[in-house]
Amino acid sequence: MKIGIDLGGTNLVAALCKENGEIVSKLSVPTKVGDPEGVKADMKMLAKKVCDNRGISYKHVTSIGLGVPGSFIKETCTFEFATNLQMRNVCFAEAFKPEFDVPVYIDNDGNCAALGEALRGAGTGARNVVMVTLGTGVGGGLVIDGKLYTGSNNIAGEIGHMVIVAGGDQCNCGRRGCMERYCSATAMIRMANEAMDGSADESSLRAVREQSGKITAKDVCDARDAGDALAERVFDKYCDYLACGLANLINILQPDCIVLGGGVSGYGEKLAAPVREKVGAEQFKVGDKMTPVHIATLGNDAGLIGAAMLKR
Repeated sequence: MKIGIDLGGTNLVAALCKENGEIVSKLSVPTKVGDPEGVKADMKMLAKKVCDNRGISYKHVTSIGLGVPGSFIKETCTFEFATNLQMRNVCFAEAFKPEFDVPVYIDNDGNCAALGEALRGAGTGARNVVMVTLGTGVGGGLVIDGKLYTGSNNIAGEIGHMVIVAGGDQCNCGRRGCMERYCSATAMIRMANEAMDGSADESSLRAVREQSGKITAKDVCDARDAGDALAERVFDKYCDYLACGLANLINILQPDCIVLGGGVSGYGEKLAAPVREKVGAEQFKVGDKMTPVHIATLGNDAGLIGAAMLKR
């Protein structure tokens, strides 16, 4: 058995998994932000409870993996820093002893989600998977030959900071034209607001914005479903940008598949279908073979499963 733990800014979640990643027990508690010793204690408590709930002896656990939302040092299992957790240089290598005398692994939560989807989700059966998460920002992870690829400094997979528009909008990272500025949920909202401000076209989104003071990416997708022409134009442009970024990834890496996760992926096939068509027109192909684009299937469990399956 393996244990996966997701250290989030709101909740700390632990899962007991079979060797193939199947979750058999899961528990969570609120994260004790700014209290590293409290977080360590809660991690051990949850690890013990998920075993106790299934009558599993602690000695039958073979490894523990942590998914964290910030920088880390793999070799020492040390969480370096994340602003929203108010924690610095916290080592988890010994946090589970004496009850669990097993290897403890650590990685970025986005990488863990990618590994989870590759092993038990939308990428099941594939050896080479690229996951792209479309949320407030754009993140992702690379699974190559069945293993996470994190590069020489453990931060490979920063997909959101690949430039797709030379000289484009300023990104928070300091570059211009990053994928994050054009393919995140935030980007879709910005493009919709700009479209409304730049034209007098009728749109149901105007009423939504007037009533609530803002719109969401879901509002844009809902308006498109209802036949709103402005929302359709915004969504089509969004898909153009996303397809450009995905085609770049495919042309460089030639993965078995791309998996789309994050909030925008909740639009499901209504997002995947037009993006697939656009990607197909841009990607480098050998014969008729094209890299498929899938929607993630595991939700929040992806990171837990991926964390449990971490290894060196």
